[in-house]
This record gives sequence, C-alpha cells and structure tokens, in this order.
Amino acid sequence: MSDREALRLDFLRSSDLAEAVRAPLPGDASTRRYERLTTASGASLMLMDQAPAAESQPCDPSWTPEQRHAHGWNAVARLSAGRIEAFAAVAAHLKSLGLSAPEIIAVDAPNGLAVIEDFGDALFAKVINEGAEEAPLYRAAVEALAVLHAAPTPEVLSGAAGDWPLLTYDQTALQGGADLFVEWLPKLIPSLAFNDDAVAEWRAVWAPITKAGEAGAAVMAHRDYHAENLIRLDGRTGAASVGLIDFQDAVKAHPSWDLHSLLQDARRDVSPALEAMALDHYFTLRPETDREAFMAAYKGLAALNEARILGIFARLIARDAKPKYAAFMPRMWAHLNANLKAPGLEAVAAWMDRHVPEDVRR
Repeated sequence: MSDREALRLDFLRSSDLAEAVRAPLPGDASTRRYERLTTASGASLMLMDQAPAAESQPCDPSWTPEQRHAHGWNAVARLSAGRIEAFAAVAAHLKSLGLSAPEIIAVDAPNGLAVIEDFGDALFAKVINEGAEEAPLYRAAVEALAVLHAAPTPEVLSGAAGDWPLLTYDQTALQGGADLFVEWLPKLIPSLAFNDDAVAEWRAVWAPITKAGEAGAAVMAHRDYHAENLIRLDGRTGAASVGLIDFQDAVKAHPSWDLHSLLQDARRDVSPALEAMALDHYFTLRPETDREAFMAAYKGLAALNEARILGIFARLIARDAKPKYAAFMPRMWAHLNANLKAPGLEAVAAWMDRHVPEDVRR
C-alpha cells in the first residue's frame, strides 16, 4: 500500500466513511484525482485528492513578478496548486451568494484531502450531447455569472479549511499564459521557430491587452468556466440550477473572462447565435455595463486565452504524451483567427501573419 493510499484510508476512517465503496473517476489534465464514495445507506459523495507536494507553490500575495517566476508556474499564473484551502474558501463564497458549490463534508487540508457533496454526472456537455436544449443551460450559466459579478469581491475568502487570498489575474499572470504559445508550439511543430526578437515583440503586442485585463479586474472569476465544469442540478432553479466545480483557481479578473471561456469553449462548438444570445442575456442582467468597452476586452482576452490554451495543448501533446488534445486545437485556432480581426488586435494579428504560417493556424 502506498503512503498516499494510507493517508486516504486514515482520512476516510476519521470521517466515518471507512466502509464506503470507492470508485475512481477518470483523470483530467491536472494532478488532482477524484473517487465517488457510496455509503452503506446508498448516499453518494466525492473524495477529492490533491497531494500538496505534487505541484509548485501557489503565489504569495507579496511576491514580485521576479519572485513569482523564480518560484514556478503556479506563482506566475496565480494558480492555487490545487490546494484544498482554495477550493473550500471559494465554495463558501459561492454558496454565500446563493450559487451551487458542493458542500464540504470533511476536510484534511494539510494532506490535500476532502469529502464533498456529489453533484452527479449531468455535465452540461454530456446532457446536451444526450439531447438537452442548449439555450436554457447557457442562460442559467450566464445568470450564475451575473450573480457573481453583482456581488462585492473580497480580497480574502474564508472557508472550512481557513482563509485564501483572492489574487488579481494581473499582467504577469496573463502574459505568462500567452507565453506558453511561443514556448510550446515550436516543440510540437518543429517548423516554427521564435527567436528572441520575435518573443520580445510577442510580449509587446500583448501588453495593451494584458494591461487592460488587469485594470478591468473587478469580479471573482471561476477561471475554468465551461460546459464540462458545469452540472445541471434538477430541483434547483435559475442561477442555483448550475452546479459549479473545479473553481479552486479563482482569481479577481475582468468580468469577460468566464464568459469567453464558456462561449468560446475549447472542447465543444458553441454557435455564433448561442454566443450572441448568451451575451445579450448577460448585458440585460447587467445593464450598467459599457457593452462596447466590455466586448473590446472580451475579444482581446479571449484571443489571449486561446493562445494560452494552444500552448497548453501543445505541452500536453509534446511533453506529456496526451495526443487526444490535438483534436481540440482546430477549434481554438478558429476562435483565435476570428478574434484577431477585432479592432485593437491588429498588432497581434500582424505578428501572427509574420511568424505562424496559415497552414499551421487551422
């Protein structure tokens, strides 16, 4: 028996769940794992398992950009390193707003273990594939964001495992994400080569977008808000009908961030008509929003996010031998190509035209 399994068993015993039947769930791109627990009474719960030592340190709020780069990727990008404290604190904040985050049943934050409420398997992507109407689900997802965006945004969140800082998705984090593109695309596509001058120019053309993204950071962003992280909860209505998971990397960000993650999804097609409907619904719910300024940020940050995701997918394929992510790249290229036609992104589009052949960008 591994040391990690011994910790899991001790935790389950201390939580009166030693007799629960355990069924591991398929993994994703993270170092986190889940098991579904079925108790003797037939109740279903989830075991969340994230060993703190599996990742580099999360960002200390006091660190400079140089210190963040020295401490590793989680510090640069202001990721939570999967810490249970982050999950529990974000969950508590979401629940305080009437949104649906899982209840924390038991927690051992130092060892990276928690038992949480099981929201079931009705992922938006899954139920849509099975025939559910898209529009009501996306409208509810937008309503949940509107509730979140209308609420005050605390600097520190408090939950069952203690406090957690809500850090800003700042220029260092945004540019760090964009830089994954120039770092990893050449390792997947050897014909691409970005010299020091090209990389310096890459950073310069994104600077106005990252500056605006940091300046507009005003709300808590889930940060991974898409149809495979949203669960339909029958018996709940409106915004509360959306079960929220995988929100431990939440940051203070521009309010467009979660919307473009939802509506320009890497994993499934969202039609232009559905995207337009969802955006209209958001602006109806948030009438004080300057739509023109919001959409300029939406296009710019969506383009940056798509460059970031293309870099992540290249890394997953080239470094981690996960070729399945290649199937998602054409969709991201299509989104990126479309967004680069927007006003304000001419310099990024020109860089792409000079350095990335069209036959790569599809």
